Amino acid sequence: MPKPLMCDPSLFSQDLSGRTIVVTGGNSGIGLVTVEQLAKQGALVVLAARRPAEGERARAEVLQRVPAAKVEVAELDLAKLDSVRQFAANLLAKHPVLHGLVNNAGVMNTPKSKTHDGFEMQFGTNHLGHFLLTELLLPALKAGAPSRIVNVSSCLHDMAQGFEGRIDFDDPNFEKRPYEGWQAYAQSKLANVLHAKSLARRLEGSGVTAVSVHPGWVRTNLIRHSLPVWMQNTILRPVLYFAGMIEPWEGTQTTLYALLAPEVAAQPGAFFSQTGVYREKAAKKGGWPLHSPNPHAHDQTAADRLDTLSRTLVGLA
Repeated sequence: MPKPLMCDPSLFSQDLSGRTIVVTGGNSGIGLVTVEQLAKQGALVVLAARRPAEGERARAEVLQRVPAAKVEVAELDLAKLDSVRQFAANLLAKHPVLHGLVNNAGVMNTPKSKTHDGFEMQFGTNHLGHFLLTELLLPALKAGAPSRIVNVSSCLHDMAQGFEGRIDFDDPNFEKRPYEGWQAYAQSKLANVLHAKSLARRLEGSGVTAVSVHPGWVRTNLIRHSLPVWMQNTILRPVLYFAGMIEPWEGTQTTLYALLAPEVAAQPGAFFSQTGVYREKAAKKGGWPLHSPNPHAHDQTAADRLDTLSRTLVGLA
């Protein structure tokens, strides 16, 4: 695999004092590394976590390494729309001005299951929860403009274990067709890409820039439904590195680039990719930005249909 793309170090010398940024799933993996780096640069970071105790543990870790860090922990369960609404209400009451939202949390290749509101778990968590959250926080992001929205997608929005990423508008929740975990994951990650495209179109002229990213194949707990985490981190680690797995700091680079690089403001709706597994060989080395090999990722009609469907499902229609 090609070497991971890395940010220009000058991005990490930016003074982010006075800026407030929300990171979902900030208690582990690349979310935690993102929180720490932003706090190191002076931002006030809202660490959103499904389990508040895990969030507090992560906050304590950051404070050990960055004693001056300004990190707040807030409960957010993306698989429960009421939790999303409560999180947003509490956040806006305290922070009516936001400068960044990193829609980072997610699940991958889960067994067949449903969210609290009856959606297929991956579509509901990875897309619909973040869709509602983003809509509710838009007024604060507009107030904080120039601001950024970064949807953490995946190279598997292209192809996931042989399944092409596409939105099944007739059956997004696998109520009629047989459930396949990788197919559901590909659909949810394509939804992240199309969501960013739809946002970019709607937010033109607002000063809010929305993009999507692939962070790379990162050594995190996300793999737990596909491979025991202990095997990934021990006996298989050398083999997986050879195959292209990277460390969380490397996996955070694309998110941080999308959030901090000045030139990204001129590329609304773009997809930024770390090295990855794509159907086209040239795409494997990644790109900031990268033209996705998946034709569905460029379908504006599909992006508009997804926006309409998502609004209906989360109760915003």
